[in-house]
Amino acid sequence: MSPNKKQLEQPETTPSFKSGLITLIGRSNVGKSTLLNTLIGQKVAIVTHKPQTTRNVIHGVLNTPQGQAVFIDTPGIFKEKKNPLSGKMIERVEESLHDVNLIIYVVDPVKSIGAEERFNLSLLRKTKIPKILVINKCDLPEKEKEFIDDYKALGDQFESVFELSALKDRHVEPLRQKVFEFLPEGVPYYPPDQISNTSEEFWIAEVIREKIFLALRQEVPYSTHVEIENIEDKGNILVIKANVLTNSKEYKKMIIGKGGRAIKEIGIAARKELETALNKKVFLEIDVEADKRWAERV
Repeated sequence: MSPNKKQLEQPETTPSFKSGLITLIGRSNVGKSTLLNTLIGQKVAIVTHKPQTTRNVIHGVLNTPQGQAVFIDTPGIFKEKKNPLSGKMIERVEESLHDVNLIIYVVDPVKSIGAEERFNLSLLRKTKIPKILVINKCDLPEKEKEFIDDYKALGDQFESVFELSALKDRHVEPLRQKVFEFLPEGVPYYPPDQISNTSEEFWIAEVIREKIFLALRQEVPYSTHVEIENIEDKGNILVIKANVLTNSKEYKKMIIGKGGRAIKEIGIAARKELETALNKKVFLEIDVEADKRWAERV
């Protein structure tokens, strides 16, 4: 007896939910934090021109119908400066390569392969975790991407290679889709409405630190740090007290500026972004402290 149409129909299947951890690794200023923000669709990591702007391991959570991808932003490898802070950050990078499902290695075709790049590659060769090579800044003119062929030549060490612009959000969607191919079936790491592992306090401190770097450019060392001493919600306004730490009285003067002009500019820029993000009025008080040993307590 021939099977009828109903018998031939396949039972409906529910797409499996995937979840996993993806580490972003690369030297300083290649655009890892910008890529993280673009992948997530929201700002979870600050972005500046300064080396090692990212100091902590920040998670950015991407929720899609396919599943949940947790991207781990890491400090950039910056081997020229030998100090306790750099050592701690390199340790954090190495730790982030364990127990993840995928590694995304981000490079900048404007820069030649140097000591930091070779160090990163040596770390990657030690692991059997699948790896994707991302050649960032593809929006730049061809003449500026002087070393792009050198990075393309590394392609056989990776499962996939993508050329994209994190800043302009060009060709990023294929990378998002590819990531899920490497993730196993699993349960979410974070609730669906959470986009990062960082606290509100940490994020506020990072916004202030970003505005310091943007306002003072090359004048202030990359090691400037911000701590939030207190946050008080008074209903119609959020009162925030922050303390900026730097390693010398000279830099303290620069951050404050003549007549307090620089710290006022920093405070206004930070307050505007905080009010937009938090949808609430903000009163921001910022003090500046010189402490040569602050890096030991980070």
